[in-house]
Amino acid sequence: MSADASGAPAKPDPGFDTNITWIVYDGECPFCTQYVKLVRLRETVGMVKPINAREDHPVVRYVRAEGIDLNQEMALVTKGEVMAGPDVVHRLALLPTGSGFFSGLMSKMFASKGLTRFMYPFMRTGRNATLFLMGRKKIPAPPQDV
Repeated sequence: MSADASGAPAKPDPGFDTNITWIVYDGECPFCTQYVKLVRLRETVGMVKPINAREDHPVVRYVRAEGIDLNQEMALVTKGEVMAGPDVVHRLALLPTGSGFFSGLMSKMFASKGLTRFMYPFMRTGRNATLFLMGRKKIPAPPQDV
């Protein structure tokens, strides 16, 4: 195994462009989809690509390998580092998002890490209940290696 400039072992190639910030969300969840649209990610942090957690994509596999349950949390991948759940919502709230009532409200509400951590379980419960009422299934588990 090769080493990086600091002498630490080099991480293996994750199979996706680590110069892009990826947000992994449930594309069948109306709240998640609207949230990703309203945050206007491309304007705030440069090259950001939303990816549906229901797709078989290297970023989705990478996030799952980090132990993230995408039925319970959205994820943000920046330079190969993964954050999930309330940390994603809090991080996105700290970014400048332009004007708009909803954007301003979300930014103010989730700028507090404590409030975000408190609210996230309620948001997740609302998401899960809505998906159930809409007849949508959970994100399928990845196939297990045999």
